[in-house]
Amino acid sequence: MPLRWLLLLLFMSPAFAADVSFRNDVQAVLTRAGCNAGACHGNLNGKGGFKLSLKGEDAEGDHAAITRGMLGRRTDLHRPADSLLLQKAAGQVPHEGGSRFSVRSTEYAVLRRWIEAGCRVDGSDVPKLTKLSVNGTSHVLVEPANRVSITATATFSDGRTRDVTNLVAFELSNVGVAAVKPTGAVVREQFGEVVVLVRYLDRQVPVRIAFLPDRPAPDLSKLPANNPIDTLVYADLARLRITPSDLCSDSVFLRRAFLDACGITPTAAEVRAFLADSSPDKRAKLIDTLLDRPEYAAYWAQKWADLLRNEEKSLDKKGVQVFHRWIRTAVAEDKPLTDFARDILTARGSTYATPPANFYRAVRDPYLRAEGVAQVFLGLRVSCARCHNHPFDVWTQDDYHRFAAVFARIDYRVIENNRKDDLDKHEFNGEQVVFAKPAGELPHPRGGDARPKFLGAVTPELAGRADRLTPLADWLTADGNPFFAKAQANRVWAHLLGRGIVDPIDDFKAANPPTNPELLDHLAKQFAAGGYRLKPLIRHVMTSRVYQLSASPNDTNLADDSHFSRARVHPLEAEQLMDAVANTLGVELKLPGYPTGTRAGEMAATPMEGRRQAGGSGMRFLKVFGKPDRLLTCECERSDDPGVLQAFQMMTGELVNGLLRKSDNRLGRLTAKPAAEALDELYLAAVARPPTAAEAKKLLGYVESAADKRAAWEDVAWGLLNSKEFLLRR
Repeated sequence: MPLRWLLLLLFMSPAFAADVSFRNDVQAVLTRAGCNAGACHGNLNGKGGFKLSLKGEDAEGDHAAITRGMLGRRTDLHRPADSLLLQKAAGQVPHEGGSRFSVRSTEYAVLRRWIEAGCRVDGSDVPKLTKLSVNGTSHVLVEPANRVSITATATFSDGRTRDVTNLVAFELSNVGVAAVKPTGAVVREQFGEVVVLVRYLDRQVPVRIAFLPDRPAPDLSKLPANNPIDTLVYADLARLRITPSDLCSDSVFLRRAFLDACGITPTAAEVRAFLADSSPDKRAKLIDTLLDRPEYAAYWAQKWADLLRNEEKSLDKKGVQVFHRWIRTAVAEDKPLTDFARDILTARGSTYATPPANFYRAVRDPYLRAEGVAQVFLGLRVSCARCHNHPFDVWTQDDYHRFAAVFARIDYRVIENNRKDDLDKHEFNGEQVVFAKPAGELPHPRGGDARPKFLGAVTPELAGRADRLTPLADWLTADGNPFFAKAQANRVWAHLLGRGIVDPIDDFKAANPPTNPELLDHLAKQFAAGGYRLKPLIRHVMTSRVYQLSASPNDTNLADDSHFSRARVHPLEAEQLMDAVANTLGVELKLPGYPTGTRAGEMAATPMEGRRQAGGSGMRFLKVFGKPDRLLTCECERSDDPGVLQAFQMMTGELVNGLLRKSDNRLGRLTAKPAAEALDELYLAAVARPPTAAEAKKLLGYVESAADKRAAWEDVAWGLLNSKEFLLRR
C-alpha cells in the first residue's frame, strides 16, 4: 500500500484524533497550504473577511478566527465535512484561492480529525517545537540524477522526535530550476542551483541543491593556491565540477586593483612601470602600495559615508565635513572596526565636537536606528518584523520592538538651527547635541512598554538604565558576537569580488544561506585575527588567486554567478567613472562647494547647492550614474543599473564633452608628440594597456588623414571613453 494511503489511514484513526494539536498540526497544515501567507488570509487585512496571522505566529488569535468567526460556520462540530474550512480549501465550494488540497490528502485528514475532536485548544501538556532538521542541507546531483527527496524531522520539548515531512511547507528561492512535490521530492526542471526553504511552524532550514550536467569532475589539486581562500574556493568548485578561469593579464589586474583599493584608475606612467616590472611578486607589492595611498582612505571612507548617511540635508555642511573627516582618518589609521562601531554606537555630545554623533543626528527615529544598526553592523534586515514575525527568518515582532527599545532614549538639543525650509522638519543647519534621556520607553504593539533586548542574545537588565548604548556596543563588538565579523568580512568580499558570499550582503537569514559557508567562516576568523582591521583582510583577499582570475569564462563556468570561478564584470561607480574620465583626459575637476582639483571620490557628500540646482554637469553626471542621496542605511541605494541617460551622458553629455574640448587637457599636449606615442599614452591612461596593432593601424590612419588633428584626437578619446573596456571593471 502506498505510503500516502498509510498516512491517511493513520490520520483517520480514532487514536490520532486525540493527538491532533492545533499548533503543531493544524497551524502547520494552514502554512503548508498557503492559507496564512501574505498573499492570502495572512495579509494584514485578511481576505474575504477571514484573517489569519502571518505564517501562524498567533495560535490563539487564529483559533478564535477559525472557530468563532463568521458565526462559527467555518467549523461544524456536528457535520465536520460541511465545515467551510474544509470545503473551501478542498475546492468543494467557490473559493478565490482555489483548491489547496484534495479530500484524500493528509492535510484534509488532519483538519477534519481536529474538527471531529472538538476543535480543541492546545493545553499546557502539548509539547513545543524545539528543533527542525532535514536529511542534508546541501545536495549536488549530476545528470542523469534529477531528483532528491527531502525529509524533515521535528524535535519537541518532551524529547520526542517526529517525521513532519507531510506537514512542512516548501518554498523555492527561484522558479524554473526545480519543482518540489508535497512528498518532499525536488525534481529538476533545468540545470542550476536552487535553495529550498523547509518550514515547520516557526523553524526553517535551507537546503541548497545543485543540478549539474554530466561533465567530468576537474582535478583542481594542481592549481596554485596563494592562500586558504583559493583552497576553499577550489573545493567548492570541484564539488560543482567547475573549472576556474585563468589568471587575468597584468593590465587588467592593475586597473582592477586601483579601482577596488583606491577607487581610481592608474596613470599612464604607473601603467608603464607596472607592465615593465618582471618581478614575480609585483602584484603583491602593488597591493601593499595601494593600501598605503591616501586615495585608499578616501575611497573606503566614501563607502562608510554612504552607509552612515553622511549627507548635508540632515547634518548641515559643517556636520558633513567633520563626520567625513573622522571616518577618513579612522580608515587611514586602520582603526579596528570594533572600535569604529563602538565610537558610533556610544557617541553623544556636540555633532561638531563629537563627529560620530552625527550618525544619530541623521537617523532620528528609534525604529530606524535599530534597523540601521542591524543592517550596517550585523548584516540583518529586521524591518519585516516591525508589523509581524519575520516570514523568512527567526526574528519575531517582539525581537524587533525590544531591539528598537535600546535606542528609545536618544534625544537632541538644538544649539542653533537656521532651517532652510520651515516645512521640512528633518532639514537642519546648525549645531546639535545628542544625549540620552534618563527615562522613556517605546510602546510594545501588544501592550505595555517594550523591554530592551539585543538580537538573539542574552541581554543585561537595561530597563532602568539611561546608558543602554555602551552595553549594546559591548555585545556587538565582542569576539563571540555571531554576526559582526561575518557581516563585515562579507561586505569586504563583496566590494572586491562584486558579489557577497551572502548576497544581498546585509541580508543574512535562513532563507539566504552563504554559497560557501567554509569560506565565510575563514574570512570572519581572518578578520578577527587581524584585529578587526580592514587592511589585513583586504590584502588577504586581493592577494588570493581567486581575486586575480580573468572574467573570460570557460565551458564549465559560463553560468556560474555565485561561486567565484571567474571575475565579475560590473560598471564603474559614479565617482570612479567621473575621476577616470578626468584622469584619462588629464584635467582637474571643478565640483560645486569644493576646491578645484578635488576628485569626485574625495567629496564628503553632495553639496546642497548641487542637489537644488542639479549642481551643474558634474552633479548631474554623478546622479545619473547612481551616486546615492544617502537617505538609507543600505548599499542598495547606490545603483549601477545601465540606462539610456547614462549613454547620453557619455556620448553627448555636458561634462564629458566639456572636458574633451578643454584646451589644456591631455589631448592638447598630445598633438605635440608623435602620433604613435600619443596614442599609446592615451590608451595607457584610459584602459591601462597599449593599443593592439590593429587598433593602432586604424586609429593612426584616421588621425593622420584628418585635416583637424585636434578634432581627430577628440574623436579617438571619445571612442575610448565610450568603450566597454573603459566603462567596466573587469
